[in-house]
Amino acid sequence: MLTQVSLWSESAGFPLLTAMTAVPLFALIAVLYSSSSVLSMRLGYVATLINTVLCLYLLAVFDDNKTGIQFAEQFSLFGLSYSVGVDGLNILFIPLIACSALLVLIYLSATRTAGDSRLIACVLGYETILIAAFCALNVLQFWFLSALELLPILLVTRQSGLDQKKRHLLARLMQYFGASLFLTLCGFLLLAFGLIDSEHELTFDLLTLKSNNAYLHDETLIFILLFYGFAIRMPLFPFHGWLPLLAEQSKLTSMTVFIIGLKLGVYAMIRFIFPLVPGVAEQWANYILILSLISIFYGALLAFMQNNAYRLLAFATISHTGMLVYGLFSFNTSGTEGTLLLSLVYGLASVGMLFSIGLINEQTNTAIIPRLGNLFDSHTALAMLFLITTLSTVIMPGSLGFDAGHLLLEGVIEEHEWAVAVTILTGHVLAAGFLLWAFQRMFLAASKRHIHYASNEKTIVQERIIAFVICALHIGTGLNSMPLLNLIEKDVAELVSQYPVHSSQQYEAEPTVDNDVADDKDANE
Repeated sequence: MLTQVSLWSESAGFPLLTAMTAVPLFALIAVLYSSSSVLSMRLGYVATLINTVLCLYLLAVFDDNKTGIQFAEQFSLFGLSYSVGVDGLNILFIPLIACSALLVLIYLSATRTAGDSRLIACVLGYETILIAAFCALNVLQFWFLSALELLPILLVTRQSGLDQKKRHLLARLMQYFGASLFLTLCGFLLLAFGLIDSEHELTFDLLTLKSNNAYLHDETLIFILLFYGFAIRMPLFPFHGWLPLLAEQSKLTSMTVFIIGLKLGVYAMIRFIFPLVPGVAEQWANYILILSLISIFYGALLAFMQNNAYRLLAFATISHTGMLVYGLFSFNTSGTEGTLLLSLVYGLASVGMLFSIGLINEQTNTAIIPRLGNLFDSHTALAMLFLITTLSTVIMPGSLGFDAGHLLLEGVIEEHEWAVAVTILTGHVLAAGFLLWAFQRMFLAASKRHIHYASNEKTIVQERIIAFVICALHIGTGLNSMPLLNLIEKDVAELVSQYPVHSSQQYEAEPTVDNDVADDKDANE
């Protein structure tokens, strides 16, 4: 199936996606050459603000009545192909990255690392890499950006000090990310070389591979390589071992937009697996759904056992990942739309909870939950931020998580009937339980240390700005989620129509209903 492509010149007066990648990149270079911490922070603010405005412009000019790629930019140089574009499958992630990068800089200004040029440069560099990766329409280009993503993570981890635990963390990151990159590279190479026998030239262009996927060989091997590679990045059980270590040992890295990077694995499945090898994905669905179900309950149960707030959020992410994958492998419109919206919810909520815990850690010097308590009065903004983001993840009415969760469950019911949906909902109730229990112990219960922690007056403005922006986004999108659904629904419907088994079943079901109605009508006559 050919994908419609609209060039950037048809909708915008300049190459919008390249500009959004270039702005933080140029700011990064300026920050590295800056000798003033104040100037570095100002450059960071200017760059992230410009990108936030550009994202709003992107949303304003994006045509939700079209299907296919919009704002496409394609050119080749020295044999290397550069191809970017947006559609309903990635349009929601790009504003999330830009907004999160701006909030990260506000957070850094409230910590002891305020004005650190290297940290500011890492945030800008990571924003550049993520935006470029989410827009990439060339599989080799996407792989290169995925590899480059590891650089700011390692730099921030090393900057926070290298004791024995940090060395173990770096080794574990190289082990897991190296395996992920190796598997995905092998899968992408098989995709590209699989078309040569059908008289196609060697290409890594996603749209070319998609339109000629009928000629591919070794589809099952391609699916296995890509799925396991992306499962490490999400992370899905049992490929999650690096995330709790990173959350606990490298808090500064967790505070960056890295939590948005976790959604890169979910997006990569939607972008590269389902359009290219949809039939194999359908064949392996039962196996993947078992892993997803284990991930939901495993993450929830282990979160209950954590005393460290960072590790608790890490296992919460593992549980949430199981929910997202279950929605994807329902192979219907509701499940896929719910997964995309819930990815947005989980990403923004995770950022909010990490900010809340991080700022409390800055003022109390601990993230151990039993050592905290009675913080609501002294840290009201942070408490409300944690509560609102928690309620959004547990499908509370009035939040975007409510609409997203109901869409996902509707898709699960459509594919797997009620029993499976009830089981998933039980796991989600567990997730709600451990997050609300953590809130109660940190902010409402009496402190076991009997120490009153006073709010830091120097950071109260930053705390309120962060809390207001994130809570407003959760509640505002929850009260009116239709604009977001309009952005994604047509491209999701097109994706779902490409599933060989499920689309044919739906097609066969429609005339059956019509024939029954016609027979009843004839009998009555």
